[in-house]
Amino acid sequence: MRFLFAAAWLLSSAVIAPANATERMTLDEAIARVAATHPDLRWVDARAKVLEAERERSAQRPPWVLGAEIENAFGTGETRGMDGAELTLSLASVLERGGKLDARRALAQSRIDALAVQRETRRLDLLAETARRYLAVVAADRTRSLAARDVEQRQRTVAAARHRLQAGASPESVLLTAQAALARAELARDRAAQQFAAARQHLAALWGERAPAFEALAGDPLALPAIAPVEALVSELERTPELAQFADERRVGEARLRLAQSAAARDLDWQVGIRRLQDSGETALVAGVSLPLGSRARAEPEIRAAQAELEALSIEREAKGLSLYSTLVEAHGRYTVAQAEVVRLQRDVLPRLARAEQAAERAYRAGAISYLEWAQLQSEQTAARQQQLDVALDAQRALIEIQRLTGQPFVQPAGVSGVTP
Repeated sequence: MRFLFAAAWLLSSAVIAPANATERMTLDEAIARVAATHPDLRWVDARAKVLEAERERSAQRPPWVLGAEIENAFGTGETRGMDGAELTLSLASVLERGGKLDARRALAQSRIDALAVQRETRRLDLLAETARRYLAVVAADRTRSLAARDVEQRQRTVAAARHRLQAGASPESVLLTAQAALARAELARDRAAQQFAAARQHLAALWGERAPAFEALAGDPLALPAIAPVEALVSELERTPELAQFADERRVGEARLRLAQSAAARDLDWQVGIRRLQDSGETALVAGVSLPLGSRARAEPEIRAAQAELEALSIEREAKGLSLYSTLVEAHGRYTVAQAEVVRLQRDVLPRLARAEQAAERAYRAGAISYLEWAQLQSEQTAARQQQLDVALDAQRALIEIQRLTGQPFVQPAGVSGVTP
């Protein structure tokens, strides 16, 4: 099943470009590398081999037992040495009753079937983690860009303050204050660069790369796609692997119950052979059967335990369904609210702050306002852009969680949100 967590901004333009190669690795290819190399998925494949071997063992019937028995040998008197020895050759086995063989086969096969769902659950969790780490790289890269933009603003402020100081229109304290603000902006830019490098390292660790040599060229995280109403997404929860595994676990539990019930049926031990009579030199047939007593009483505790496990599994599935529904509703609400906030900031807040900052710069250069008024507008503009980024990233995390829960493609084409870079 194709990886479903890549939202429109990831699928359309997200690539990872190796620094020392011309070939670019798309996000899907990076995800494929994680899926092919991560130990969590290799463990499931190794576990499958174990279960296959257990299935072969469960399909085996009780073994044939070849026996030999000597009587009246190495004694005293007439039984001294081998003079009176009697030899019996026998063949024995167990006749299983109650469908034990079929019950063992069913249990082994149900465990193999359940492993497939378990692998899909691990795969989806792992790919969701890949998307989150890639999103962290995107966030660090965008934060670095915002910090660089703030540095440019502060540099203009320092240049204007120096010009006014040279003209005698403002004191030296204004220039020093502007230079301090520039130094703080440069510090934030350097910190963002370090966070970007750490995020790249964290992402590359998923496929075992110790020294990442790629640059993340991501799409715009502000382009939030439209998603289906929560009512439509709830129906997808029934097909999520987290609930599908309960169906497989129930089949395993039912197979265990059948195996426990089959133990109540008594197995028949039989034996047949030939005995040589030493006195007459003739041979005779010997045969025997044995039937254990109390098999049903011994099987009752295991039957009750298997029945109780099935009842507990039903309750656990109900609780898991409620938990998944609550998580889906919460994530959908977060995404919807964040999407509206990103649009509102882009449409109403940021354009006005940009025009206000430009007007403040002209007014400051003309001596109409103080440095503090211009600097405050610069800070507000930077804070608003950071707020928009933080909200958009929260929406992307919610989108990843929604797609992890539903496991189904539902994202509409990019650009429907109306948010532009």
